[in-house]
Amino acid sequence: MPADRSALGAFLRSRRDALTPAQAGITPFPGPRRVPGLRKEELAVLAGLSPDHYSRLEQGRQHTVTDDVVEALGRALRLDDVERAHLRDLAAPPRRAGATWEVTQRADPGLLRVMSTLDHVPVLLLGRRSEVLGCNALLRAVLGAEVDTGSVLVRWLFLDPRARRRLENWPDYAAAAVGALRYEVGRHPADRKLRALVDELRAGDPDVSRWWDDHGVTDRTSVDKRIAHPVVGRLSFGIEALVSPHDPEQRLIVYTAPPDSPTAAALPVLASWGLEEPVRPIP
Repeated sequence: MPADRSALGAFLRSRRDALTPAQAGITPFPGPRRVPGLRKEELAVLAGLSPDHYSRLEQGRQHTVTDDVVEALGRALRLDDVERAHLRDLAAPPRRAGATWEVTQRADPGLLRVMSTLDHVPVLLLGRRSEVLGCNALLRAVLGAEVDTGSVLVRWLFLDPRARRRLENWPDYAAAAVGALRYEVGRHPADRKLRALVDELRAGDPDVSRWWDDHGVTDRTSVDKRIAHPVVGRLSFGIEALVSPHDPEQRLIVYTAPPDSPTAAALPVLASWGLEEPVRPIP
């Protein structure tokens, strides 16, 4: 049985458990009820499948999953766009890791040029496995010097206790980061380095295991960030992201603040510390 078929079954079960008959718009089937969410039989009827067919899917015994079945399950479970994409990834035929995933990822030159024009706001370039491919001095001043080119953002987020102190809304941001990791694993199930990173984080932080076992997914994370800075006080940022047209696995993350906000007024103070280093890509 392919590994991703087990992941498919676990995801379906988690979404079924989270959806009650009332939320699904159906009358509960008669008889004693041992689960708060939908029964297998109820979901099968909603998706237009036989109970046996659905059971094989959830047990990981159905090797071939058609697009029609995936779409029917997405509708029945009321999945959002990211969850539907994740379901399609899990239902896709097993695939091997490409050779490019074992090679060091290089920062997109065009995105680095864009970053160099944004020295007045914090900016970083994220690649595969949450690796920081480039960042500016203001980003390091806001988050801390521990976040630098070549570091892994989620490793800092979960394994460095300073991250919890620096990020006032750490639980929101961290939960979304775990969902982004699970989404990436669904897209690249044969990526051994990615799976090793997840194992490391789960072993190092019980919150990661808890969120991982919930099977929630996000397409990276655009959660607004509230920073408790030790020098300039509270900072509040919106997040915008630009994807490389040449490498969709790279995303330029820009921290934004309204021009008349306290955060915008504090950024020149941070910039005046003498942090004049240029953008540093991975060599």
